[in-house]
Amino acid sequence: MTGAPPTALLFPGQGAQRAGMGEPWRDVDAWRLTAEVSAHTGTDVEELLLKADDATLRETDLAQLAVFTLSVVVLHHVRSREDLPEVVAHAGHSLGEYVALYAAGALTLPDAARLVAARGRAMREAARRDPGTMAVLVRADAETARTMVDTARAAGHRVWVANLNAPGQIVVSGSHEGVEHVASLAGDHDAKAIRVAVGGAFHTPLMASAGEELSRALLAVPFAASHEPVVANVDARVYRGGEADWPDLEVRQLTGPVLWERGVRTLHDALGCVRFLELGPGRTLAGMVRRTLPDATVVTVNTPVDHLR
Repeated sequence: MTGAPPTALLFPGQGAQRAGMGEPWRDVDAWRLTAEVSAHTGTDVEELLLKADDATLRETDLAQLAVFTLSVVVLHHVRSREDLPEVVAHAGHSLGEYVALYAAGALTLPDAARLVAARGRAMREAARRDPGTMAVLVRADAETARTMVDTARAAGHRVWVANLNAPGQIVVSGSHEGVEHVASLAGDHDAKAIRVAVGGAFHTPLMASAGEELSRALLAVPFAASHEPVVANVDARVYRGGEADWPDLEVRQLTGPVLWERGVRTLHDALGCVRFLELGPGRTLAGMVRRTLPDATVVTVNTPVDHLR
């Protein structure tokens, strides 16, 4: 809409899922896309969105397909509404980057769905071979988090900074022992560690084997030569197509940190975004944006009637 504040669409990643999250959306026209994703992936996504319990949705491959599909449904519903502001950019957190690429026109829906399915399977298998977990460090800045990680690694543990989400919110990832060691140090740094119920040490070198499998899937998929702006997780840079090596960026994302705070600042500083719409389950990204840009307008869309302004 001409004259409206520049808006970025944001898409959540794994961890946003919850049982029954598709229920508010089953009567919208865009719900038909659940059948399309199911056909392309061989998984009954409608069943996941309506009937799967929390234990089922903790399975990495199923969680990722469920969050991806619901985010696509919400995206299409929002695009059908007349009160959608002018959208100038897209970004997604980890898995959500695949929704952002689809929304920006870099990927078709069939290709995006198949990539998400391949990614989830590869990450599940990597986590089976090399188990791990994650924890959020609250009230810790990046320097403090790195100090804690360095201490744990000096003690022989495998652990890394995985997500730089927002001021005072850093995620560490690694072996169970490594994450536990970092968590034990939190109190000494006036921080708090909150364990994350995930099935692996995502965004660390422990996902290297998943990168090998995902790379093959990515190289088999055409990315559009030009597309609307997407801010990438791994370097917080803006990409519009031709200059982007998305297969490389997505493989690097598996084993490297998500620079979400920096990406949000890129959306604001480089692209002028002052309004952010979070499309998909939950409100996690909205909280991160508010921590990073206190003056920004942030809207979450969790039901078909939620306002967009």
